[in-house]
Amino acid sequence: MSGPLAPRVVALGGGHGLSQALAAWRRITTELTAVVTVADDGGSSGRIRREMPVLPPGDLRMALAALAGPAARHQELAVLLQHRLGGWGALAGHPVGNLLLTGLMEVHGGDTCRALDVLGELVGACGRVLPMAEVPLDLVARVESVDPDDPRRSRTIRGQVAIASTPGRVRDIRVEPADPAVAPEVTDAIAAADVVTLGPGSWYTSVLPHLLVPQLHAALAATSARVVVVLNLVPQAGETDGFSPEQHLEVLSAHLDGVAVHAVVADEHSVVDRRGLLSAVRGYGAELILAPVAEPDGAPRHDPARLAAALAAVAGAR
Repeated sequence: MSGPLAPRVVALGGGHGLSQALAAWRRITTELTAVVTVADDGGSSGRIRREMPVLPPGDLRMALAALAGPAARHQELAVLLQHRLGGWGALAGHPVGNLLLTGLMEVHGGDTCRALDVLGELVGACGRVLPMAEVPLDLVARVESVDPDDPRRSRTIRGQVAIASTPGRVRDIRVEPADPAVAPEVTDAIAAADVVTLGPGSWYTSVLPHLLVPQLHAALAATSARVVVVLNLVPQAGETDGFSPEQHLEVLSAHLDGVAVHAVVADEHSVVDRRGLLSAVRGYGAELILAPVAEPDGAPRHDPARLAAALAAVAGAR
């Protein structure tokens, strides 16, 4: 949808969760901006950020692929962006899109926003992709052991991959550097938005980091947009083991500090305690949207068409 009825939307997140949100939002509007985490330190992105002074490209690439235009040539390019090189040499395992985006960042003197816009034009992106910060971020978490006999009940874990793979429950998380530069395009998009969404995605490593960057947090606190939280369908191993939807919101609430939440979207079949979730959501002064947003085959993924229907209701779009 475009024109006067199209809501201006900013979707915050990273990885597969953000891709699912973008696949839904693109059915509703073309006035769409993805603001993407830049803390990935694993796989191809980790190799690139260790070897070159650029942002980790992986989550940015995935967002661009999710927004690729419907034309055959654009979809073919999206497939190419996601294609991982084979073999056993230095390039093995790198997605082509990571290398393209890294090259464009170099060509444009480290201007990641310009590089993303150029690649976005090539794939006919139905929206814009921007990084949440202008420098690579490191995540640092305090993880509590689940073993009662562990003499070190709490450990400080550094790095997105290490946090996600360390057994135990994450108790708190921070970003380094603590106050990174944020592109003005990002804060301008949040200020102009009608709707801002947080989630779905890895709660501690893709969703919460946006609230930990001071400039982003200030922009979210000041925006007049409706802020919508999309809850995950299931807890994530290594990050939110055993978390109920209410506990996800409790963790999020501890980081809001002036950021209003207007609506929470949850899958009606994934919620065990509806009354408890409704009470928690109302406690934040928000509206609970319970809808069938998961894949109909039972897979723990959001269905783009179903999620779009729920988001359209929240955004007041047709």
